[in-house]
Amino acid sequence: MNWPRQEWERLMVANAPPWAVLLVPVILAGFAFAAAAADGILTARAAGGRLTGAVAAAPLAEVARLLTGQRRVTPAEDRVLWRSGLIAVPVAAALAAVVIPFGSVTVSRMSVGVVWFNAMEVLTWAAVWVAGWGANGTLSLVGGYRFVAQGLAYQLPLMLALICAAAGAQSLNVAQVVTAQAHVWFAVWMPAAFAVYLAAVYAFSFLGPFSYPAGRDLAGGVMAELSGPDRLMLQAGRWLLLTAGAGMAVPLFLGGGAGPLLPAWVWSAVKTLAVLAVLVWARRRLPTIRADRYAELAWVVLIPLTIVQALVVSLVVLTRGGVQL
Repeated sequence: MNWPRQEWERLMVANAPPWAVLLVPVILAGFAFAAAAADGILTARAAGGRLTGAVAAAPLAEVARLLTGQRRVTPAEDRVLWRSGLIAVPVAAALAAVVIPFGSVTVSRMSVGVVWFNAMEVLTWAAVWVAGWGANGTLSLVGGYRFVAQGLAYQLPLMLALICAAAGAQSLNVAQVVTAQAHVWFAVWMPAAFAVYLAAVYAFSFLGPFSYPAGRDLAGGVMAELSGPDRLMLQAGRWLLLTAGAGMAVPLFLGGGAGPLLPAWVWSAVKTLAVLAVLVWARRRLPTIRADRYAELAWVVLIPLTIVQALVVSLVVLTRGGVQL
């Protein structure tokens, strides 16, 4: 992990080959499908089922069933608005992934990659709300409003967590954030920011303890009126968002592709899968939090905690005089 800084800079600023534009999103999509499949297997085992071939193949069967299913039609639906919201969710996840370095390969090396990632996550606010509104269904609309209310609670802690990583690297460029961790991962000395970031990953993918917008008490909430390819689109978007969040945790807090012996892209994949495995394992072991309860937790605990973390990072950066840890 103690690679020379010059070597990291050489690797991280190398021009990405053209195939990276498709390769990185495709790899993350594969990780998302693997995560969804693993979650289905864990669900079956929790219900007392045995791990058989049919259980393992269930995700593929579900994809085929939804692709061939009939779209639900609701009275006075806004079809354009509804479909636009559904499509925008996976699109936002894919666009968020373009700034995630996979080893030494990154689709886009924009200088404000951290801001771009957060902007694509904010795009999901509008997408999910529009998907809930366009269906012209009460349960779907309430689910959309729940997501917006949840977003108002998690967004500030998430932004402060991202600010901690950017301040530690003194840059909004994701490659420079990786370079700044050549000796010590940010997760080691920014544990509060790392924990808040992982909680926010659940929140913007509305999975696990933050599945309130798609709650059972609303018969699926924002997904209540969805069937066929439409339901598949939103489900895929949720898992892509979770995977993009797990992938971004690696360069922000876990040193990117740094590691001994193995190539950088292998370490990026291993770390991403490790974070994703923890998120999938923990999501069914944590209770669902109502948006109002989480808002109270965010404003009373998480925001002060991340502010203190940001102050600590700022003091460290100032005292080290720009020398990388």
